[in-house]
Amino acid sequence: MPSNANPSQATNIPCDYLIIGSGAAGLMAAHRLADHGKVILVNKSDFPDSNTFQAQGGIAGFITKEDTIESHIEDTIKAGAGLCHADVVSEMVNRGHDMVEELLHLGTPFDTEDGELHLTREGGHSHRRIAHVQDSTGKAIGETLLKHVQNNSNIQCLQRHMVVDLITTHKLGVFHQQNRCLGAYILPEDGKVFSIAAKHVILATGGAGKVYMYTSNPHAATGDGIAMAWRAGCPVMNLEFMQFHPTCLYNPSGSTMLLTEALRGEGAHLVDKDGRRFAFEDDERGELAPRDIVARSIDREIKKTGEDCMYLDVTHLGVDKIHAQFPNIQRRLQDMGMDISKQPIPIVPAAHYMCGGVQTDISGATPIQGLSAIGEAACTGLHGANRLASNSLLECLVMADKCAERIAQDTSIHTPLALPAWDSSGVVPEEERVQIKQNWDEIRAIMSNYVGIVRSSKRLSSARRRLMLIHEEIAEYYWQHPLSRSLLELRNLALLADLMIRSAQQRQESRGLHYIKNYPNPLAHAKDTILYPQGSAS
Repeated sequence: MPSNANPSQATNIPCDYLIIGSGAAGLMAAHRLADHGKVILVNKSDFPDSNTFQAQGGIAGFITKEDTIESHIEDTIKAGAGLCHADVVSEMVNRGHDMVEELLHLGTPFDTEDGELHLTREGGHSHRRIAHVQDSTGKAIGETLLKHVQNNSNIQCLQRHMVVDLITTHKLGVFHQQNRCLGAYILPEDGKVFSIAAKHVILATGGAGKVYMYTSNPHAATGDGIAMAWRAGCPVMNLEFMQFHPTCLYNPSGSTMLLTEALRGEGAHLVDKDGRRFAFEDDERGELAPRDIVARSIDREIKKTGEDCMYLDVTHLGVDKIHAQFPNIQRRLQDMGMDISKQPIPIVPAAHYMCGGVQTDISGATPIQGLSAIGEAACTGLHGANRLASNSLLECLVMADKCAERIAQDTSIHTPLALPAWDSSGVVPEEERVQIKQNWDEIRAIMSNYVGIVRSSKRLSSARRRLMLIHEEIAEYYWQHPLSRSLLELRNLALLADLMIRSAQQRQESRGLHYIKNYPNPLAHAKDTILYPQGSAS
């Protein structure tokens, strides 16, 4: 089908590889698989609407003679608070240097200095090993990969197409064989649901920051892939570990924005309204401590002082350094009336990165045949209880590469089943949509107030009770009214919130990003939190 065709004119479209999500993981997977078959790449928004295109800091793993792979591994495991899978960390980190070299070959315009890559350092890293493109690294990588994808005739790109749900053999009532993913139902802008049948489906849907009121994530980050995988029968792992970025702009009158950790890597100070530095009270590394420590430090100061925010001070870095390394941040804040060379930036912690996800191996394999999950939607054990800065783009690209290699070699033959048309019988027109907005706001308020940076058993129980009624309302509404992006996102968000709370309730200790007042100390032996859907193999 030509890329400008209207897919909703057909009820069922076949392909070899269906990739859902257009961040670094999805784009790299599409780029890799295009030589092996027909690829359809689906994104519910415009293609640049992803966490990748928002990423500022960079990609870790470019090792110089002053650094070692072993040191990067050690830093990753230390940040992960005893929960990292050492074999996964080693394999990911060992691919870092080569991955940066490949991005250079593809045309990514990484910053250089005297003919060499300019490397920066972020919290938790013992050396400068992060390749970057000023303060817009994700955008540069995303645009580079997207250009290659859009110029490939074997890849069909569908923007503004929302995936309704995955189609599996078990959902179709075929239980005499292992559960297999057959494709997905797709909702285009015209509302006429169609299906895409695929030999392999890859979930590269990113994270779930929108489950909280304050987040650095784009609106699209509603945990769709994790929710779809759970409904299909996949276990999920470590969903209690939501990383809060310590420094997001506090802007109660408008939109927020992430302020890259590279600012602190280059010497920015965390201060209160009187200019007092407070981060060293929690860790000898001060502003360069891992994100969980820094976020709790800021959260504590806000609660202790009763102030709305703390501040990030870069004034001492000088105008030239700020403009050279952080021009986009400088420009955006200047447009809001802030001169960061003369005044500290008001900041608050905000939901940033989901360290848990669909349980997979390093190649994204799930227990369901023909279904993979990669990037932020997956959980391999790389990040443990807290992600080391700039390991996320590395994970996206390495997982995409290994996933594509695995499924391209799959020579198994399965008999395709006819995919049934989407059943919209019994659906009645909406009279109003206030219930969707109300439930959306309630979920985000519950998660922010009860399942935030600091938790308690009582708060978690209260959150789960409040979500039960919301779940019932969403389920009733879902089957009675026409599908829409907002309804599908609400359904996925509510499920994600519940899974996150259940995971948090199971971890009766404080570790990494999960700090619970009832159990302030870590247990002697760390283990992953794994939830299994009803009826799946455990």
